[in-house]
Amino acid sequence: MNPLGLLLASLLLPVPAVAQGVGSVTLLEGSLRVVRGTGVLRGAEGMYVRQGDFLESSDHAIVQLEFSGGTVVALGPSSRLYIFRHAAGRSSGEAGSDSPGTQLVLLSGWLKGESNSAASSLRYQTSELAGTTGNGTVVVHAYESGSDIFIESGSASIAEVTPDGSVRHPESAKAGQFFSRRAGTTVASSSRPSSAFVDAMPRAFRDTLPSRLARFAGKSVEPKIDHPVTYAEIQPWLVMPSAWRRGFVERFEPRLKDPEFRKQLELHVAEYPEWDPILHPDAQHPETPPAQVPKSESQHPRS
Repeated sequence: MNPLGLLLASLLLPVPAVAQGVGSVTLLEGSLRVVRGTGVLRGAEGMYVRQGDFLESSDHAIVQLEFSGGTVVALGPSSRLYIFRHAAGRSSGEAGSDSPGTQLVLLSGWLKGESNSAASSLRYQTSELAGTTGNGTVVVHAYESGSDIFIESGSASIAEVTPDGSVRHPESAKAGQFFSRRAGTTVASSSRPSSAFVDAMPRAFRDTLPSRLARFAGKSVEPKIDHPVTYAEIQPWLVMPSAWRRGFVERFEPRLKDPEFRKQLELHVAEYPEWDPILHPDAQHPETPPAQVPKSESQHPRS
């Protein structure tokens, strides 16, 4: 079997229970690209999503995800979401705690999340802001120069995010409050969202997100495997804050067999120095890596 065939076949192998679906795609208008393991899948309504998945919606797309535990999340057009960590159940954390049950990283674009009292606490995180809620609705916008979070209903906590992806001390927030932070500045808050935020918000976010999960009960929808991930497709994820990149070296190391993938990593390795020991194993490297470089242990199961 050729290398591409081997890769695509490996994506079909059974995975450990911890890597099984943590939620489902219950609405897809437009298209959705899913990077799972080292492969790219074509998103489909009814498919499961897993911890570690990168999701990218197309222009003009709307995607609805429903997680085990009851949280409903919508992605707006041209949005990138990383399912960084997932744990269901109230015992996994409370709003404002340092250990939320689920962490979703919005790299760019729009997100709306609705949680009820039965859901685990959930943290929506961008490169500037983190909003954690166990019983509320938030709208998040991440863009090149900053991030905004609007607490539509319920309560939440808001915190600044450091350059390495860590979360500073959270502060309580209530319905109606709006938080904004530009890169390199502190958080600004107001009692209502800005007119620019409201005007730019996807129209679908103006309404509640009704559950569609029952439509897919008893159905098993397998996404189509498209191709091995290219450097260009994961480059935005490789330069995320280092706290979110743990495990990426082990995950994507098999793609170094692709000469073009390796070449591009070599050209930009200064942006993600954790790759240097893999690319140049014979070079001298310090025994203890710099603090900003994530540890090599994988935080996510291999797919």
